[in-house]
Amino acid sequence: MISRDVTVKNNVGLHARPATFFIQKANSYKCSIWVEKDDRRVNAKSLLGVLSLGIVNGMTITLIADGADEKEAVDGLTELVDTGFNE
Repeated sequence: MISRDVTVKNNVGLHARPATFFIQKANSYKCSIWVEKDDRRVNAKSLLGVLSLGIVNGMTITLIADGADEKEAVDGLTELVDTGFNE
């Protein structure tokens, strides 16, 4: 299992369009992936789960992955968040 804290930097946070990009990227990995904010942890491959966290610009979230490609998953999702979802 691997985890990493990342700060959301895009203007609207992890809502609608950026969340869709995030979910699509998460689903490209075989491992289990979760997003954690405060004391809540949701499946990173679930749009409703991710949206339910209410992640906005400037918030720090924790990405957690467990499985064969866990490092690649955390690296890939971190890069997506760090680039502001190409917005």
